[in-house]
Amino acid sequence: MATFDVLVIGSGPGGYVAAIRAQQLGLKAACIEKEKIGGVCLNWGCIPSKALLKSAEHQLFLTNETAAFGLAADNARYDFAAVVKRSRRVADQSERGVKFLFQKYGVTSISGTATLEGPGKVRVTTKDGEEVHEAKHIVIATGARARTFPGIVPDGEKILTYREAITGTTQAKSAIVLGSGAIGLEFAYFWNAFGTDVTVVEGANRLCPLEDADVSAELAKAYKKLGIKTEIGTFCKSVTRDGDGVLVTMQDGRELRAEVCLVAVGIAPNTENLGLEKVGIALEKGFIKHDSSYRTSAAGFYAIGDVCGPPALAHTAYAEAHTCIDRIAGKHAPDVDYGNMPAATYCQPQIASVGLTEEAAKAKGLDYLVGSYPFSANGKARGTAHTEGFVKVLVGKKYGEILGAHIIGHDASELLATFVMARAAEMTAEGFLHTVFAHPTMGEAMYEAVAVALGKSAHI
Repeated sequence: MATFDVLVIGSGPGGYVAAIRAQQLGLKAACIEKEKIGGVCLNWGCIPSKALLKSAEHQLFLTNETAAFGLAADNARYDFAAVVKRSRRVADQSERGVKFLFQKYGVTSISGTATLEGPGKVRVTTKDGEEVHEAKHIVIATGARARTFPGIVPDGEKILTYREAITGTTQAKSAIVLGSGAIGLEFAYFWNAFGTDVTVVEGANRLCPLEDADVSAELAKAYKKLGIKTEIGTFCKSVTRDGDGVLVTMQDGRELRAEVCLVAVGIAPNTENLGLEKVGIALEKGFIKHDSSYRTSAAGFYAIGDVCGPPALAHTAYAEAHTCIDRIAGKHAPDVDYGNMPAATYCQPQIASVGLTEEAAKAKGLDYLVGSYPFSANGKARGTAHTEGFVKVLVGKKYGEILGAHIIGHDASELLATFVMARAAEMTAEGFLHTVFAHPTMGEAMYEAVAVALGKSAHI
């Protein structure tokens, strides 16, 4: 038995940051992980998927865009298995990076499956047996997994979740993607770039339904141009094996067939078999209930990251880890501002947003101005042939605050931080226009969108 100040269960973005932060603040910390250090994000999600998407972007450039630049790539070839293997190397490097940080800061890494035994106690089942560890503060950061429904049960071979899809080295000739959130859209883009016939099925009335409606419409045009088919406003009833492929039956009775089907219809929290009921930790809609300091209903137990519920984002878990541990250590830490939480989808054109959509602003009865600026009017975008998309901002009429910002375009995720920081600093739209942006840059489109909202743009 070992005793710690902080014991973290799960080593995803929330878990490993919590353990490292605890050590930085002088708290003796350990992190328990039953699989790979870094969790889903580093091993089967955020990081390896970006490696795949970059390969897809290069492939589309070689096949569709070289002539426009006066270049030729007539003999260009690709090795799908090598593309995936590169992404695995990137993931492995990320895992090694976190292991190095554990060693650097003195975090004790424990490999095994954790079960809560009672106040301050965690039982860990390892390959060598069982051991019990104690800690004054226990942080649950066990994350989430792909959500399934009756009639839609992944088998790991033809009916896939992101975990099988991201590691598969055999390219499918056709694929049906259920769901048009970030995971669904990113895999649709990746597979399509290498010639897979892709159909995206979305039950809502538009793609990426959580984003602004104008962004959804722009992405629909881009995906149609890429040859990605969509079934919008229709739900899937069941997915079954069909010979060497899958049969997807829609609620209206229609049938779709493909070689594989990706189930990307949300997440379910990893709360089973943890012993939550033994220590009195309450759930809310299946996720662990907590307060703004991430304290659960059981004294001494905390929860951060995807296991707490949406937004299920790695950077949300980072922020929650810092706030949770700083407060455990008695440090001042502001509440995490979920209203200013950035979101991004990394297909091309990328989608990045923060704050209110226009639909949400109308629902709140807010009086606002809208400014939109197309990348086709941006000099850097024209020079680099990245003219798809636009920047859209909502500005409050009364106070001039930036209510929301929405970007769809090349590497939009890299631009969004400017709006996030402006909102965090409570900068007004007028103040935003007193910032000088380098020319020529894609970032100038953000300036111009705000200028359009205030009727001050000289470039449109």
